Amino acid sequence: PRYADLLENCLTNGTLPSIAFGFSSCSAKWKAAPQNSWMNNWDVAQQAWNQGMRVIKCIGYDAGPRDSQRYAHAEGYGDDRYEYRYPLREWQWNREACEERIMRELGYVPPKSSCFFCTASKPHEIDKLSKAELRLIVLLEARAAPRLRNVEGLWRKSTKGVRGPSRPGRMTDYIADKGLLPQEEIDRIWTECPTALITWQEAHAEKPLAERPALEEWV
Repeated sequence: PRYADLLENCLTNGTLPSIAFGFSSCSAKWKAAPQNSWMNNWDVAQQAWNQGMRVIKCIGYDAGPRDSQRYAHAEGYGDDRYEYRYPLREWQWNREACEERIMRELGYVPPKSSCFFCTASKPHEIDKLSKAELRLIVLLEARAAPRLRNVEGLWRKSTKGVRGPSRPGRMTDYIADKGLLPQEEIDRIWTECPTALITWQEAHAEKPLAERPALEEWV
């Protein structure tokens, strides 16, 4: 079926986001690539490139410890078409300074822009998800489970709490242990929904691509 986002991509292919396997191609495909595609067709950028100029691209890494690690990997990266700048680092703003300024301007701090099923999500963030989002996490892990070999689920592998709180490798187990969804509902999603999805896919597989329903209809 046609899919429109990372969740539907994973459900279609029976896998997890690449971050669950230690990679970052999900960000490259669903964040960087659409931006670059838009930029390639922006007449202002095209005019600049035709004149031998580079477009200034501002990256939002702050001066805190986590983003400093990300910056260290990106520092020195060259591109003939872009000049990269990091305004928050130039101003020496850490995450707290950013939140303080946003609060002053907007009156609230929006949640982070990651997927609700991201491997980087902390347990307390899972606690705040809606029932619909929790069900989709269970479905995502159930759909991928038969093909997983080196990871248990979205949180990769269980931790014993040596350097922090213990955590299961599957978000599904955390959702069940915390009672965020009834166990019978989790069991039903796990046992019935992956097969139902495959059956639905097969039913539409012979249709021309333009006539196939989008996966969001099944979801």
